[in-house]
Amino acid sequence: MKHNNPPLTYKEAGVDIDAGDALVDRIKPLARSTDRAGVMGGLGGFGGLFDLKAAGFRDPILVSGTDGVGTKLKVAIEAGMPDTVGIDLVAMCVNDIVVQGAEPLFFLDYYATGRLEVDTGRRIVAGIAEGCRRAGCALIGGETAEMPGMYAEGDYDLAGFAVGAAERDHLLPRPDIAVGDVVLGLASSGLHSNGYSLVRKVMERGGHDIATVMEPTRIYVKPLLQAVRSTNAIKGLAHITGGGLPGNVPRCLPDGLRARLDARRWKAPPVFGWLARTGAVPTEDMLRTFNCGLGMIVVVARGDVGKVTGALVGAGEAVREVGIIERAPTSEADCVIDYADSLWRS
Repeated sequence: MKHNNPPLTYKEAGVDIDAGDALVDRIKPLARSTDRAGVMGGLGGFGGLFDLKAAGFRDPILVSGTDGVGTKLKVAIEAGMPDTVGIDLVAMCVNDIVVQGAEPLFFLDYYATGRLEVDTGRRIVAGIAEGCRRAGCALIGGETAEMPGMYAEGDYDLAGFAVGAAERDHLLPRPDIAVGDVVLGLASSGLHSNGYSLVRKVMERGGHDIATVMEPTRIYVKPLLQAVRSTNAIKGLAHITGGGLPGNVPRCLPDGLRARLDARRWKAPPVFGWLARTGAVPTEDMLRTFNCGLGMIVVVARGDVGKVTGALVGAGEAVREVGIIERAPTSEADCVIDYADSLWRS
């Protein structure tokens, strides 16, 4: 039986292998720019290799994390701004690793799209490489997936995977967090990468600055590692992501303790005031959705506040004493915030 249908190719089905090869060639120099001690080989193998001994560890515990950028990607796509979401991708993973006391060692990315655009892909990976350089970790591999029919024209998705290591006796949080310890807050760069489903709804009402909305997530790795190692006084760290301060601070506290934060002690960037006012967003929703100006929390003993603050300020962080650790009324760890409305008053 004869068929009149013409032969089909993979490219005609929507997958361009040549474009994929071209993207790999474009991003190899970006990956090489992130090399660090411990990296073995380069892009192109079936797996990335890393030598912990060459990285200087004697009794390492591996710490891993994975995350994405969420619907901030939708804002980036609509604004034609793919350059910084790669920084966000790295930040969301490595900031989670460093709070365990671990040094991020290497990173892998997953980039999926309906139709591969080589320049857009290169710009995204350039942001990932920049994030890796800021974190001191190597981009040793990843996956680019072209999947026609899975994504609308121009859409793409990102996922990141980071692996780090800490010496066994330097893992955080420490078990000696106690009543009377002090909570320090490190300033965020803005919205970071959480709550963008709400942000996009508020943006529909107008009055936003796209550059401010797209400000990339701050990467705290190098300053925190420097402070942890130089002071030996940091007891616990919390990365303020989805769930805000109430949802993340208790994750570094022992059962039976809570953090009491005083919102008069720090000032949220103006973007949070815009969100609260333009969207008439209730205070409780603001606190449980956004970082509200604090991207990282540090717990230290009262007597160590000066040296830890000095180390962090010396490394370029804006630090505020924002609260205290106290006994919780229940057996679960908790976080309460006083005077929350003062965060976004004009």
